[in-house]
Amino acid sequence: MVADGHGFDGVERRGLMFVLSSPSGAGKTTLSRLLIERMQGLSLSVSATTRPMRPGEVDGRDYTFVDKTTFDAMVKRDELLEWATVFDNRYGTPRAPVEVALSSGRDVLFDIDWQGTQQLREKARADVVSVFILPPSAADLEKRLHTRAQDSDVVIRGRMDRAAHELSHWAEYDYIVINQNVDEAFAEVQSILKAERLKRERRTGLTAFVRELQRQLEK
Repeated sequence: MVADGHGFDGVERRGLMFVLSSPSGAGKTTLSRLLIERMQGLSLSVSATTRPMRPGEVDGRDYTFVDKTTFDAMVKRDELLEWATVFDNRYGTPRAPVEVALSSGRDVLFDIDWQGTQQLREKARADVVSVFILPPSAADLEKRLHTRAQDSDVVIRGRMDRAAHELSHWAEYDYIVINQNVDEAFAEVQSILKAERLKRERRTGLTAFVRELQRQLEK
């Protein structure tokens, strides 16, 4: 996909919002990273947040850092496609850069939860493709959380409890991928994105392409 909105085959296409959701530890972040590294024409959505910047983070790359007054004003002006409050900090997706990307034929990757996915679907259903990543078992999920060695046992227990609630929303997603092996899961997610890019309704230049093809054949 090139920046002027043409696909690799030269046919104009509208971009899509590609959503990955999963319980913590199921592999969503790893799969998102692999997609960004290996798929052309795909960029990660940069959220606005009110939380403080952490060491090593860059404003505009990791997040767009704003204060609560600015964030609330963005909500009132309907400048966010989705937003939520997490541990007293607000996070949201600015509308303008996403719409610019989609109209130019570029795809945007979202690493968000089921609530954010619902909000996106309410505002732009035709542009949203959602994938829910499942762990192969509860035991495997807990093992992955312990292996990361980032959280205490209490925090991990909380993440496991939350995972049970998040799983209740699996049927709201377009696709389900069970992440037993990261390479196989990536191949499946990649295939979904490739197929969705080829959907007739997204390929806005197909009518002109087919008419020109017919004209050539009728000579």
